[in-house]
Amino acid sequence: MAKNLLIVESPAKAKTIEKYLGSDFEVKSSYGHIRDLEKDDMGIDVNNHYSPRYIIPEDKQKVVKELKQIAKKSDEVWLATDEDREGEAISWHLCEVLGLDPAKTKRIVFHEITKPAIQSAVRNPRTVDMHLVNAQQARRILDRIVGFEISPVLWRKMSMKNSLSAGRVQSVAVRLIAEREREINAFNAASSFKLEAIFSGKDINDKNVSFKAEGSRQKNAEDAEAFLQSCVGANYTVSDIQVKPAKKSSPAPFTTSTLQQEASRKLGYGVSKTMVLAQKLYESGNITYMRTDSVSLSDTALNDIYGNISKQYGDKYLQPRKYKNKNESAQEAHEAIRPTYIDNVTVDDADTKRLYELIWKRTIASQMSDAEFEKTTAKISISTNNQELTAQGEVLKFDGFLKVYMEDKDDDEIAEEDTEGMLPQLRVGQALSLNEMKAIERFTRPAPRYTEASLVKKLEELGIGRPSTYAPTISTILKRGYVEKRDKEGTLRDYRVLVFKHDKIDQKTEQEITGAERSKLFPTDLGLVITDFLVEYFSDIMDYGFTARIEEEFDEIAEGKKQWEKTIDGFYKPFKKDVEHTLENAERIKGERELGIDQHSGKKIVARMGRYGPMVQIGDAGDEDKPRFAKLKSTQSIETISLDEAMELFKLPRTLGQFENEGVTVNIGRFGPFVAHNKQFYSLGKEYDPYSITLEEAIPIVEEKRKAKEERTLKVFPKEKIQILRGPYGPYIKQGLRNYKLAKEHQERAADLSIEEAKQIIEELKANPPKKITRKKKRS
Repeated sequence: MAKNLLIVESPAKAKTIEKYLGSDFEVKSSYGHIRDLEKDDMGIDVNNHYSPRYIIPEDKQKVVKELKQIAKKSDEVWLATDEDREGEAISWHLCEVLGLDPAKTKRIVFHEITKPAIQSAVRNPRTVDMHLVNAQQARRILDRIVGFEISPVLWRKMSMKNSLSAGRVQSVAVRLIAEREREINAFNAASSFKLEAIFSGKDINDKNVSFKAEGSRQKNAEDAEAFLQSCVGANYTVSDIQVKPAKKSSPAPFTTSTLQQEASRKLGYGVSKTMVLAQKLYESGNITYMRTDSVSLSDTALNDIYGNISKQYGDKYLQPRKYKNKNESAQEAHEAIRPTYIDNVTVDDADTKRLYELIWKRTIASQMSDAEFEKTTAKISISTNNQELTAQGEVLKFDGFLKVYMEDKDDDEIAEEDTEGMLPQLRVGQALSLNEMKAIERFTRPAPRYTEASLVKKLEELGIGRPSTYAPTISTILKRGYVEKRDKEGTLRDYRVLVFKHDKIDQKTEQEITGAERSKLFPTDLGLVITDFLVEYFSDIMDYGFTARIEEEFDEIAEGKKQWEKTIDGFYKPFKKDVEHTLENAERIKGERELGIDQHSGKKIVARMGRYGPMVQIGDAGDEDKPRFAKLKSTQSIETISLDEAMELFKLPRTLGQFENEGVTVNIGRFGPFVAHNKQFYSLGKEYDPYSITLEEAIPIVEEKRKAKEERTLKVFPKEKIQILRGPYGPYIKQGLRNYKLAKEHQERAADLSIEEAKQIIEELKANPPKKITRKKKRS
């Protein structure tokens, strides 16, 4: 038995560290947090200084038992969980559970899992930092209070199939997405005309080349035509040339949020995927700690980077830099995300290879020289109207850091046709030959919808959340159904083009696709309705500034400047009053929008939230005839659906025709679109539209699914509506919509079970339901 037990929170991390420590150390994993707040009564005693009540979850009992046994046999226990607040809290919980003194137990931290870093940490242990623990505890308690207090309010004020919930940071993130969506829906595009002239000139080799020049924007088609008309018979002369040097500096090395943003732009990764891969790289010893808001690099790392740049690219490419953190709460002791060994240009692991190479390039580029350009601006005068056109060109004189890395941009940072080409050699007074001039109609654009990465960027700008919270926040709002990530098809739009050539003007209409978006965040109708309710009744919780100030208070707790109980108390008392006021006075959430009147019945038509999601309703519950309902399509919204689009939804159910002397119909139910035939129901895949599917398309679906159902049906008791079916994990019993797993002794003779045996199994499983297996989760 080793003398020392060293505990980390990840088995992968344990495996890597074990290689660097001798036989005196046994390295074990806690598999993340080993304790959490009780579920009952919030798990917090609000009348006793907000004292938390922690329990060891059932899925962690075995891990804790093993750690206790090894700890008893070890001379000393060391704690080596991650260096952030979450990691510090895990170390404290381990002390509490294993009976260790936090003030005496050795705690080691490191920014990278390398042999020198681990050995240095062991030589310089510290104890558990209770300020960091309290900051994490304050966040956990405050978030639990918000969730437990607001969720019952939502349950009482809105009837939904799924349990509704709210979170402190998550609800604010949904509000950002909801406000952007409404901004886009309310946006009215305005058009103007962009002037674009194509000239011919000689290059340095005396060859004819074409280049572009632009004029001032024209407000409308009439102004554009008048401008072009004024150019009839004109001569075009270069009136001025300005040549100026320009520089572009390299971006800082990665923080958590900038890595998430750039991995999204360059690699198409979601925030959660980026963090899973980054954690894998960290735990295998390839990069430094991946949850950081610092852009600092250690002196050792900088010296290695300088040597690498000089060796690979030459001294002229080296420009030592020290970056300053924009975020005042960034901990300078932490480093930016960088490779642990800068000489390793890549890694062998296929999953993490692309992300590692992105980190390597960004790190190297951060210490490389500026890129140098020569920008040329030429003014071209028009003899007939005293107007000028402007031609701009850019020549890269020295690539500098661009030799290794070019930072990408978000949609909202990309200007229309943001490119500058090269210009031929021009001189003042030179006459130019006009090939053609166009006035092209262009439209203003709304701000783009958020991607996961641009949402992280916005949250960081507002001071909401910290490196460890971005990925879980986005995962939560997607999982709860308040936001969805999807593509949006564009629509064709006409635009006008006036072409001026040989002193004549021709007008034509061309088409472009507008509004197409990929992997963007859209608020669901549920998200919009809940957001409106929370903004109305819990304005503090939903206020960006208030949420950011709470984050600052957590930082002050971490620095030992504030007591965590005071932060919770200052929040809870006014918040509790808001909860009580809302329960007593708020009306039920309707999420309703009136669309018009049904021409046939004269009844009101509304789009609203129903128990199973957004729908359209004709008539009221109090009418003599029952109201009619239709579910909205996944691409439709209560806020934007038109009356005509709503009426289209009532075309279901559709009768497609006859098959095997039985009618075939299509409809949408609780679980989505389906085909019905001979009293059997067959779900439709996403590739089929229930409003347009034909009989010829429906018949193969019926035949295929019927065959599959027959193959997995072992026995049917039609009177009791009980089936014994074959599933991927073995035979099981199905009664109505509920499934009952068969024990091994019953699986072998499943097809021979009697109705009495089947009923007995169902009753036994109802009385003693099997325990759910909870998978161990990694922190992300």
